[in-house]
Amino acid sequence: MQEIEEITKQAESDCLNASDLKALDAVRVRYLGKKGFLTEALKSLGKLPPSERPEAGQKINAAKVTVQALLAKYDVELKKRQVESQLASEKIDVTLPGRGDEVASLHPVNQTFDRLREIFSSMGFSFMQGPEIEDDYHNFAALNIPELHPARAMQDTFYFANDMLLRTHMSPVQIRAMKEMPPPLRMVAMGRVYRRDFDLTHTPMFHQMECLMIDENISFADLKGLLKEFLQAFFEADIGMRFRPSYFPFTEPSAEVDMTCLNCKGKGCRICKQTGWLEILGCGMVHPNVLAAVNIDTNKFQGLAFGVGVDRLAMLKYGITDLRSLFENDVRFLKQF
Repeated sequence: MQEIEEITKQAESDCLNASDLKALDAVRVRYLGKKGFLTEALKSLGKLPPSERPEAGQKINAAKVTVQALLAKYDVELKKRQVESQLASEKIDVTLPGRGDEVASLHPVNQTFDRLREIFSSMGFSFMQGPEIEDDYHNFAALNIPELHPARAMQDTFYFANDMLLRTHMSPVQIRAMKEMPPPLRMVAMGRVYRRDFDLTHTPMFHQMECLMIDENISFADLKGLLKEFLQAFFEADIGMRFRPSYFPFTEPSAEVDMTCLNCKGKGCRICKQTGWLEILGCGMVHPNVLAAVNIDTNKFQGLAFGVGVDRLAMLKYGITDLRSLFENDVRFLKQF
């Protein structure tokens, strides 16, 4: 019995000196494990005279309960101490300035959007928005695009049920503007458009800007002057232009516009394929059928319109060679802007 008391005292001392939970578990194994002191003491009861066994068994069990209580007590204390130590080591002084702060910059596409707003706001144009999920009427029919036109093809357009689709250009906003606002009007629409395409110069989602002006006595000369002023203001250079006859269902006459290559100044280089020119946008006078579809008097009013890819403008302005770089969110690329 004297030995049991000494074992209990020694267990209390070992618990007190345990520096961490691992050391405390070693104390548990030493006294309560399969070969622990108290476990061995219980096994040795058979060697005692039968009259002494009950009292000895009670003493050993009492010692076992005491050691278990000690282990539980110091387990709580050590866990508390561990949490306090962790909190102290990971303490953050929230009054200190943040570490690694970097000055952010706008994405090149957003920078391009901002510059376009500045230019056309100074010319008296208003900006309008429209839904990205459009119906067939606003996206095609009202724009004089017949049912069998290639632009409606499934391989070019993302279709939903009930003649709904992801808009393929910003022209539906022009239709909505002409319905809501009586002429004369000047408006610009900028936003995301969608087509089934993906390569160095095309992505399934891209950004487009379209400009519309409806007024009396408007001619193709007004369109040329507007484009000249726009391109020179955007690229901050004396930009040469040339107009090539083209076809768009919603304009007549229609033209593709080329601008002087910014890299070689018209001398010919790899970027412009030695031509000295870069294709930049499409334009034309609003087709009378489009004006009639929105109840505008074609005998009194005329319209001009053009559309340009905002991503294309950003690539030309900042010297970006792969359109996909604008959408990959590579920080190394974005930090250049």
